[in-house]
Amino acid sequence: MSAMAQDAAAQAIRDGRTALGIELGSTRIKACLISADDPTQVLAVGSYAWENVFEDRMWTYALEDVWSGLQAAYAGLLADAEARHGVRPETYGAIGVSAMMHGYLAFDEADDLLVPFRTWRNTTTGLAAAELTEAFGVNIPLRWSIAHLHQAVLDQEPHVPEVRFFTTLAGYVHFGLTGRRVLGVGDASGMFPIDSATGGYDADLIARYDRLAAGRLHGSSVTGLLPEVLAAGEPAGELTVEGAALLDPTGALRPGIPLCPPEGDAGTGMVATNAVAPRTGNVSAGTSIFAMVVLEGPLKEVHHELDLVTTPAGDPVAMVHCNNGASELAAWAGMFSRFAAAAGTPLDDDAVYETLFREALAGDADAGGLLAYNHLAGEPIAGLTEGRPLFVRTPDSRFTLANAMRAQLYGVFGTLALGMRVLEDEGVGLDRMFAHGGMFRTAGVAQRFLAGALVAPVSVGDTAAEGGAWGIAVLAAFAEAANQASGITLSSYLDDRVFAHAPIDTVDPDPADVAGFASYLDRYRAGLAIEAAAVAAL
Repeated sequence: MSAMAQDAAAQAIRDGRTALGIELGSTRIKACLISADDPTQVLAVGSYAWENVFEDRMWTYALEDVWSGLQAAYAGLLADAEARHGVRPETYGAIGVSAMMHGYLAFDEADDLLVPFRTWRNTTTGLAAAELTEAFGVNIPLRWSIAHLHQAVLDQEPHVPEVRFFTTLAGYVHFGLTGRRVLGVGDASGMFPIDSATGGYDADLIARYDRLAAGRLHGSSVTGLLPEVLAAGEPAGELTVEGAALLDPTGALRPGIPLCPPEGDAGTGMVATNAVAPRTGNVSAGTSIFAMVVLEGPLKEVHHELDLVTTPAGDPVAMVHCNNGASELAAWAGMFSRFAAAAGTPLDDDAVYETLFREALAGDADAGGLLAYNHLAGEPIAGLTEGRPLFVRTPDSRFTLANAMRAQLYGVFGTLALGMRVLEDEGVGLDRMFAHGGMFRTAGVAQRFLAGALVAPVSVGDTAAEGGAWGIAVLAAFAEAANQASGITLSSYLDDRVFAHAPIDTVDPDPADVAGFASYLDRYRAGLAIEAAAVAAL
């Protein structure tokens, strides 16, 4: 950055001509500061590593860790801003909060948490999801908030009559910062089905649920327990004095900053990849992996592999969500990192991934007959209630490092590909697919293999590594712009203000990769019986 640009950035930070995005992901809490004048300009970042725990047979995070992690990530951003620009920000033009979608955070009348946070990763809601799917006529996945609530109703859990409010993680953090019980429509669509015509919860399905749960919940309707739904650009409250102290215990952060509607990681992924218009889609890879395709019209049938959610603007989206993403791949990379250190040639994480990914390019197109299952947790699309990571080969498989790593990369996309085949059978049109997440930082490897898996061009931009934290910062900047000028749509804002000159790298599917992955997927589907046997036996 030139000295003139450096001075301009410092002045923008002092004046608050910025947007702050905070995302609570599965393994990292990230803070990202961007310029409101040029949202592609990342001014500072901060992060904090955390991890879910499996307690009492539930995947969860402690709420104390939510706030301590947020404070650590925010402190890191302040330090980064000072190191880069010589100034520590004290205010912003707007703030946005995003987090893992779905799950269940239930509170009583005093706003006290009733049961530990039940994350999207839990698969204990099978009976409730099946009953709701039948009653609604739309697929209700296991991880949706209404499935968690209804399972608690069916199990007659003691806390159910005390529930006065339930929400997602993003909704909880936003409430702590602003005091408002609201949710962006994209995140809300993972709590309860949305009617895209009205932009709110589906009134007919609300009435059906009220009849189904009659007398077992507080109040006359479940709507009284759900957060208010807001579309991108709508005002969602301001940072309170108490909220400012929660985020910045030093007291330097000024209250009164407007916040955009809190969103889920799926919505911020769509924004970060400019995939909010019909016939566009994106893939987000992290602890989980999911694909979003913006629909032109309704699907012909109900499919358990597909969620019907929305963009942050409220447009209908088909989502293929897999509970297991790149965590198993990271475990393998960690093992090779330790080998390098034990051999006296330590490598940093980026170098380990670069080496292993490049080696995968030398593998056979079908991964040499090897199979890798990344199922650390249950995987509904694959019919698995629990996870057992497996690496499988036959005596005649070609067991090389290149094939092993290609199998691991293919394994990240395996369950996702099963769900995407359902969309193909529905005849859903797709003009462009964008990808983001850390595994796409090594250029031309995971991106190429994903193109082969989806049989579609895959694009990656410079913001791929920043991902959802940048996406929610852009949503915050959009909310500020929409407040200043009417008539701006999210799609036009992204096209004209964010991505007009953004460098995008697109890879077309290689015919050999397409054929090789198709062969791998056939074996992968057949081998799911091995996974089921492992769950039963181990």
